[in-house]
Amino acid sequence: MRAFQKLELKGQVEVVTLCDCDENVLNERVPAYEATAGKKVNTCKDMRYIMDDESIDVVGMATPNHWHSLGAIWACQAGKDVYVEKPGSHNVFEGRKLMEAAHKYGRIVQHGTQNRSSPNIMEGIKKLKEGVIGRVYIARGIAYKKRQGLQEINFTPVPKGLNWDMWQGPAQYSEYSKERHRGWHLIFDYGNGDLGNQGVHELDIIRWGLDLKRHPNKIASIGGVYVDHGAQEYPQVHSTMYQWEGRDVMVSFETRSGYTNAEGGMGKEFIFLDKRNAVGVIFVGTDGYMIIPDYSSYYTFLGKKAEPGPSAEAGGLESKLAVPRDPGPSAVGEGNISDDPHFESFIKAVRSRDESDLRAGPDELHYSSTLAHLANISYRTGRMIHFDPETEKCIGDEDANELLTRNYREPFVVPDKV
Repeated sequence: MRAFQKLELKGQVEVVTLCDCDENVLNERVPAYEATAGKKVNTCKDMRYIMDDESIDVVGMATPNHWHSLGAIWACQAGKDVYVEKPGSHNVFEGRKLMEAAHKYGRIVQHGTQNRSSPNIMEGIKKLKEGVIGRVYIARGIAYKKRQGLQEINFTPVPKGLNWDMWQGPAQYSEYSKERHRGWHLIFDYGNGDLGNQGVHELDIIRWGLDLKRHPNKIASIGGVYVDHGAQEYPQVHSTMYQWEGRDVMVSFETRSGYTNAEGGMGKEFIFLDKRNAVGVIFVGTDGYMIIPDYSSYYTFLGKKAEPGPSAEAGGLESKLAVPRDPGPSAVGEGNISDDPHFESFIKAVRSRDESDLRAGPDELHYSSTLAHLANISYRTGRMIHFDPETEKCIGDEDANELLTRNYREPFVVPDKV
């Protein structure tokens, strides 16, 4: 909402409708928007009204993960372009279907992996591909973020103003609980854990930097709820390794939700935007290494003495740390430093009808989101996944194949034929 309103204030778009199945959210966000915009805005509680409104050209999907693909597919089928938050899918099957829908209906779909639009990270990836650190043989992503664990689930009456049936959408129906509603990232039915929440950003950078256009063929993942024992289903500590056939590179990713050390300088010399987390990517090459510790910077260290090489940071470190991660209920705020160019490239593509104007189109959405899904499948089955990149099936593992999709609930079904 903040990003689209900033574009509206520049005369590039017109925001006409805000939709949420929770009136409490609308009651908070709509006044904030209208106070800044100086105009009234339409509202609705069911996104299907948005899809039926022929005057609307573009839909922004900022729902929980389990709604991302279905809502975006509905928008494509309705002839609308879509900005969809990360991860663009809740499972492998629906990511493929969203990609197919975007191409079938000729729609512009941008994925919310904003690093692709950060000028400094774009520069860093260019230098990486030019060989600034030699041949890359290790790529490692980390997401060490202090997270509150999910406590015991208590079922209570549905809060007034919330359409709980609509909120659950494609998921099987469950009685209401605040823990499931507010802690959805940590529940299999709705979220994808921290790997799909934060990790998809770093996994996308790794794919981008190494030109990984295909799915991996081997995925091994292990972890557990080791920090705050409670009701969450996704792990708090989670380590994954990926292998791509024909590529001499080791790719790994790790999440931690408790207190932790720094790694590669991240969380110490190079601090993530909220000043307390260690999040980013480390590329290790034959001539040195590169770190990308946030949404706006990269640093290289070369040779035996790890001497500083090419680098860039937006506005200097102190300026960067002053950017608030969440400005609160005000409609317009700074947001992440790469937000503005990412949304601008999306609207440029909407106008040009040229997918090459996108920084993170539907194909990138599917392949980057799938990395999180495959790691979670390996974790849930407790074994290495052997994956066929062409058929998008797990080889000789029916338990794993069942987790490539979900049991959808009518009428919220992602169809096989979009």
